[in-house]
Amino acid sequence: MQVSYHGHSVVQVMSKNKNIIIDPFIKGNPITDLTVDQVKVDVIILTHGHNDHVGDTVEIAKKNKALVIAPYELAVYIGKNGIDIHPMNLGGAYQFDFGTVKLTQAFHGSSYQEEDGTVVYTGMPSGVLITAEDKTLYHAGDTALFSDMKMIGERHEIDIAFLPIGDNLTMGPDDAKDAAKWLKAKKVVPIHYDTFPHIKQDPIKFSELLPEGVGLPLKVGESYRV
Repeated sequence: MQVSYHGHSVVQVMSKNKNIIIDPFIKGNPITDLTVDQVKVDVIILTHGHNDHVGDTVEIAKKNKALVIAPYELAVYIGKNGIDIHPMNLGGAYQFDFGTVKLTQAFHGSSYQEEDGTVVYTGMPSGVLITAEDKTLYHAGDTALFSDMKMIGERHEIDIAFLPIGDNLTMGPDDAKDAAKWLKAKKVVPIHYDTFPHIKQDPIKFSELLPEGVGLPLKVGESYRV
């Protein structure tokens, strides 16, 4: 399994010749290295409905004929655009041809603001566990620290975790440090920081809070083989 980080919460995963992208916020993302035309994927996974996570899902899905996996209400909402969807819900898992996807809880909001300002409720926010090639990836989505992260860490051997550190809207570095401890992830990549002025953080300093060798502050566009 190879992963790459592309700014904000955008993560790409290559597994079993399937290219997956999580929360593809490209246009309007000032720190990404991607353009929508560059994104070639088979699967899109969404953690929740906020615009900076749904991002360019519809355009990318149509161009690539990609499957969109998302929490139920969000999947149904996105599916009205004529794209292929697979709705899921918290606690549920499903075996796809590239591996298993399981949605976990996240403590956050989930709504999509349309161009005319209309706000559409898009169900519960989630984190996501992807297990493929005998490796497990955890993308926490946008979330506060919550004690059931201990259970996630106890029940799943997590090889790499992507945790928000931006504060203000999600966990900050101190809470993310505790999340990393509870999850017992072998590697932890900080996400959801620096995109906007109110979530500026130093990923190097965050990684220094973790045990030696655990912090993995990937630069935008950088890849890592799990």
